[in-house]
Amino acid sequence: MPGRNWMLSRDGLAVAAGLVAPLALAAVLVPFRSSFANTDAALAMILIVVAVAAAGNRLAGFVAALSAAAWFDFFLTRPYERFTINRAADIETTVLLLVIGAAVTEIAVWGRGQHSAASRRAGYLDGINDAARAVAAGGSSSALVERISAGLIQLLSLRACEFQYGIAGIGGPARLEHDGTVTFAGQPYEPLAGEWPPDVGLELLVESGGRLRGRFLMRPGQHWPGREQLLVAVALADQAGAALAASHPASA
Repeated sequence: MPGRNWMLSRDGLAVAAGLVAPLALAAVLVPFRSSFANTDAALAMILIVVAVAAAGNRLAGFVAALSAAAWFDFFLTRPYERFTINRAADIETTVLLLVIGAAVTEIAVWGRGQHSAASRRAGYLDGINDAARAVAAGGSSSALVERISAGLIQLLSLRACEFQYGIAGIGGPARLEHDGTVTFAGQPYEPLAGEWPPDVGLELLVESGGRLRGRFLMRPGQHWPGREQLLVAVALADQAGAALAASHPASA
């Protein structure tokens, strides 16, 4: 897939940068190493590690931290051009360079994870808001239900999803409850190793005003989504219930 190949290429370039960039910086600093404290050089090395960790993945950051510590030792501590350190202060600086580089990498990875989670939440909320606007505008309830079915397929990585009016429990599927948990035969259910059995369906009831309107009968994909996605699916079902109640006020 082009997107995956791009990510692999990006990660590979980041690892290469983590290996080469500290070496290049150390080589640039060699002519000046007798004129400034090597702690200043260590700070410059940290900047390289930060840049690589921010642009790449955890492996790239760790490679950059190791490379920075190694080339700092080799080029910028006495005796020069040897992987040997004579002074205790230089040993401490090298160790700190390695430790801080690893810590910065973990912070960068955590930050990217938080940013990705925030982006996903924003996308989920956009889907709910779109459905709510369609309900408020008096759009066709059947069209909205189809739209929500398509949204559930994307949100939960489903193989299929269809809305069935006025029924529940037929066929014995598992059920996505309104608190985001899943039950099967009345008992809490958790797919083994996060993989959903291909012969087990999943229903999400659509209700409003205490009345059953129908269900979304879903065929999950192999990998089971997270609780956050399941709760968004429940919110989308609530929007479907509101739309069906609005389009059939006499039965609400």
